[in-house]
Amino acid sequence: MSYIDLRGHQIWHQEWSKRKREPLLLLHGGLSSTQSFAPKILPSVKRTHHSYGYDRSAHGRTKMRKGYYHFKFQKDEAIAYIEDVIKRPTHVIGHSDGGIIGLMVAIARPDLVRTLVTIGANYHYDCGLNLQTFYGQVDEIDKDEFAQRSGQPRELLVEIVAKAHKVWAREPRMNRAQLRRIRCSTLILAGDDEPFSTEHTASLYEAIPNAQLAILPGTSHAVLKEKPDLVRQILKDFYRNPGLPITLSPNRRLKQALGITANS
Repeated sequence: MSYIDLRGHQIWHQEWSKRKREPLLLLHGGLSSTQSFAPKILPSVKRTHHSYGYDRSAHGRTKMRKGYYHFKFQKDEAIAYIEDVIKRPTHVIGHSDGGIIGLMVAIARPDLVRTLVTIGANYHYDCGLNLQTFYGQVDEIDKDEFAQRSGQPRELLVEIVAKAHKVWAREPRMNRAQLRRIRCSTLILAGDDEPFSTEHTASLYEAIPNAQLAILPGTSHAVLKEKPDLVRQILKDFYRNPGLPITLSPNRRLKQALGITANS
């Protein structure tokens, strides 16, 4: 783990297993970090992939910079990381905001994404999102940890959290036509009690041509903590055969196999 220069900005990043394996990028959630996200995913992929992760601007150990809080900025930052650090098409796993960024990268630069897994991600802010009002209160312990980890003033965390809530109320703004442009194998994974509607999750799945859907019972946005073994089992199964699944009674996928689109 170390700091690297990414087009003029110091970001904290880490790699796991530098053997000759296919690359995989881990994208943490909003107000989170690579160190809090990666350990939940690595048991599923450590034997099969060369994994990468970085703290996005204003997250974890990476300092803030102008524009960091908009999803377009974070999408461009992810593209820069793939191009400059990984340097070849990669598998992507993203949780929450990280999943949103993964979707945006797959739409904008399909040449860079081999497969995509989103966990607890929405594609539009108008998704029945139950966003709690932020009144400017941040736990003092969180402020201390933020200052120690990032080397920035502890009160800066209040500004970062406030801007995150503003963005979540207005972004992202992807539509189904854009999602249909995603051609890589995709796994949409979510809890059955996310802060957005299950209908929205199903809509995301239905819009992406080569997608699979996993809604885990009895889980929330914290599905990675609530049922980690089940998540890992699903991820391992997905990477064993990420192509078009062969099922015994295909319906949606029969049309895909025959090249029949929704507009045919």
